[in-house]
Amino acid sequence: MDTIAGLFSFITTPVSWIIVQFHSLYGAVFGPDSGWAWGLSIVSLVVLIRICLIPLFVKQIKATRGMQALQPKMKAIQERYKNDKQRQSEEMMKLYKETGTNPLSSCLPILAQSPFFFALYHVLANIADGKTIGVLNQQLVDSAREAKIFGAPIAAKFMDSSEKVAALGASLTDVRVVTAVMIVMMSLSQFYTQRQLMQKNVDLSVKTPFMQQQKMLMYIFPVIFAVMGINFPVGVLVYWLTTNVWTMGQQMYVINQNPTPGSKAQDQYLTRLLKHATSHGEVKGRGKKKIVAAIVAKGPDRNDNERKFITALSKQGLAAQADGSVIKSSESTADSDAASGGAAKRQQPKRQTKAQRQTPSKPSPKK
Repeated sequence: MDTIAGLFSFITTPVSWIIVQFHSLYGAVFGPDSGWAWGLSIVSLVVLIRICLIPLFVKQIKATRGMQALQPKMKAIQERYKNDKQRQSEEMMKLYKETGTNPLSSCLPILAQSPFFFALYHVLANIADGKTIGVLNQQLVDSAREAKIFGAPIAAKFMDSSEKVAALGASLTDVRVVTAVMIVMMSLSQFYTQRQLMQKNVDLSVKTPFMQQQKMLMYIFPVIFAVMGINFPVGVLVYWLTTNVWTMGQQMYVINQNPTPGSKAQDQYLTRLLKHATSHGEVKGRGKKKIVAAIVAKGPDRNDNERKFITALSKQGLAAQADGSVIKSSESTADSDAASGGAAKRQQPKRQTKAQRQTPSKPSPKK
């Protein structure tokens, strides 16, 4: 892993500079040699990176939804050209191009974070060896090397020997307890984030291999993190745990505010939206109106959740409009009558029975 981290050494100077700036801020509060000062500097580094990656996260959400929507078409292409892999690949690329979908977009946040992650690992590895790196001079390296989080130095690892841990001024028990707890928390947060995505924000009406793949990754990723975690310094565990917590919170917000159509999260969102509309008699908020407008625009193509929402509105005497607003059904009828000039409805002639149509009419008597 040191070799991989070395490949990202070009970014160690910016990463070390950011950590030093945050350390100078937190050091003034907790003390320059405090583990809190160095730990919070790493947490702040994560927050700064994730804020910068929000546009990529939005693109990731759109790409994931686009891939979910394309699954039935992709499955049809695979079945149609199952004996011609080249044609299958060409048709897949054509489908991506026509729909503007890029499968790699769902990996953008992880790929963008990788250089920072490996650079931080490289920085902490040098701190553990007492070597300067980036803008970290020897004084800062010594300070960071001795800094402890719950008794574990930020440069220590679960697999470190007792001699190496003792050289950092800590006990092996403290290091292994702290790192084990953080590894478990890191794996559980990763599992919960993926499970939340699969259970709440996936279109349950579409059963595809993509869903099975995501379900499998839900169990594989936490195991990978647990295995890799025993070789991560405490500081890197802090970084990755913070990243997982941020991702979990960010995903919860997206699921609650803009769920995937056809998902369980959409059903829950529309239930809340219905309650909001019936209690206020209108839909407040640009985001809510945008979602109602999108449902109205779908017409007969609405999914079960959306049809249930429109039907429930109607039962409450409300009607959704094309602009996303909600008005009373009587008002909608009045508007329709006004648009037609207020003309009275013409009465339809009474429909005759078959016997009446076949019976000739009697001639009127002559005067």
